[in-house]
Amino acid sequence: MLDAKSSAALTDLAPMEAKCPIHADADHPKVPPARTGILLANLGTPDNYDYWSMRRYLNEFLSDRRVIDYSPWIWQPLLQLIILTKRPFSSGAAYKSIWNHEAGESPLMTITKDQTAKIKEAMHDRYGDQVMVDFCMRYGNPSTKSKVRAMREAGCQRILFFPLYPHYAGATSATANDEFFRSLTHEKWQPAVRTVPAYFDNPKYIDALAQSIERTYAEMDSKPDILVCSYHGVPKRYLMEGDPYHCQCQKTTRLLKERLGWADTEIKTTFQSRFGPEEWLKPYTVEEVARLAEEGKKKIAVCAPAFSADCIETLEEINEEIKESFEEAGGEEFTYIPCLNDDDAHIEALSSVIDDNLAGWLSRG
Repeated sequence: MLDAKSSAALTDLAPMEAKCPIHADADHPKVPPARTGILLANLGTPDNYDYWSMRRYLNEFLSDRRVIDYSPWIWQPLLQLIILTKRPFSSGAAYKSIWNHEAGESPLMTITKDQTAKIKEAMHDRYGDQVMVDFCMRYGNPSTKSKVRAMREAGCQRILFFPLYPHYAGATSATANDEFFRSLTHEKWQPAVRTVPAYFDNPKYIDALAQSIERTYAEMDSKPDILVCSYHGVPKRYLMEGDPYHCQCQKTTRLLKERLGWADTEIKTTFQSRFGPEEWLKPYTVEEVARLAEEGKKKIAVCAPAFSADCIETLEEINEEIKESFEEAGGEEFTYIPCLNDDDAHIEALSSVIDDNLAGWLSRG
């Protein structure tokens, strides 16, 4: 959780002192000193778990053609008349079960704020007042458009846009970038921009994952029979159409296995969160954990390397639905290893990625 100092730093978006250019007329608009913005982006979250908050959020999310690419003539009537009539109730109940009631927000929002505050501190240690760090959400609030505008008003003439997805997918990184570039169309003075590519094989990211697993295993009486790396799924069709997500997930698991010094039999890649009738990337986590239990692997651990922060898909789907599938099939001990969240090794990995992508724009102090 943020302390008072970090919280104040995160919300301090006021521009540095703006001044008229030296040789300009007295009535010339004041211009703030030039800075570089670092805008972190995550998936998004509903404002609350009530019906209408959930409906607004789900409508925005499920209307994104990057997420659901069926013809709108077919999809929108189904979405508006059937799915959005029923799903806000079930999704709202799921969010309520994990909601941060003390802060009045979802865990994803809380964690993203914590991550941003720590990255802001790290960037200011490196670059001082040359940088401004903030976050936005692809769906819901705070919107990408509002944060791009805030950075421009604060004097950011360059913006590094960082989708917090280790692995590239059209339905995650690409749609975040789409929204960022759409936001720039509303700016009279557009900043120079860069987008951060996927970091699925970054050594510091892999090491942070490995450390989190080693810490968890060290606290257990005996080692689990297998570690399941559960990645968010996408339709198999996306792979066949050229999306690199599947291959990047497989490489992360391989690099993690090598870093841990494990055998192939000790770690497995699966995919969760299947939606709709078509085939998705396999094996499906919910089915695979049941198969492992029936095979005699009664003690398993599950981690979620594709998620930079715990959210509904990890706290509710993995820790409840997938756990239940494992136990109903005869599994005895299920351990969920939390996402990297604001762990110091994770913050260092993300900061290192930012440093690499600021090269040529800024030099460390």
